[in-house]
Amino acid sequence: MRWLWYFIIYSFAGFVLEVAFARAVRHPKRDRKCLLLLPLCPVYGLGACLILWLAPVADSPLWVALAGGLAATGAELVMGAFYRFVLGVEFWDYGGMPGSLGGLICPAFSACWTALALALVYAVHPAVSALAAAIPAWAGPPAAILLGSDILVSCLALRRTGATDVLRWYA
Repeated sequence: MRWLWYFIIYSFAGFVLEVAFARAVRHPKRDRKCLLLLPLCPVYGLGACLILWLAPVADSPLWVALAGGLAATGAELVMGAFYRFVLGVEFWDYGGMPGSLGGLICPAFSACWTALALALVYAVHPAVSALAAAIPAWAGPPAAILLGSDILVSCLALRRTGATDVLRWYA
């Protein structure tokens, strides 16, 4: 169950990071939600889990940075393609940035993910690991059901409408 908690915690941290970034740059879409009910951005959860999965193999900060940056960029590419081609929506578009690949990834944000990978592995994850270990085992199945249900309903709503605004239930 620890990987479920890592995914949830880092998806929530990504949501907070997205909201802070959107507000800092005064983006008109300041809520940055990716699910209908839960305040989570799954691309961050996936990216963090991939980084953590690769981290034991990478035995130095340089390799953690390289593997982590590639893993996070890969997660962003896969999730962006899934959103665009399967669900018919876009949560981000790097099309105007230098070196962009279809607007889904770009070198500038890959560099950010590389730096965040180092922070994740060496500064953040020890505390998150302790937090996840303290969550009682009985909480895992309900959390998995809630997360899975929200992902399913969110995907259906996005696919049906083709608009991310459908996730703004509070508007």
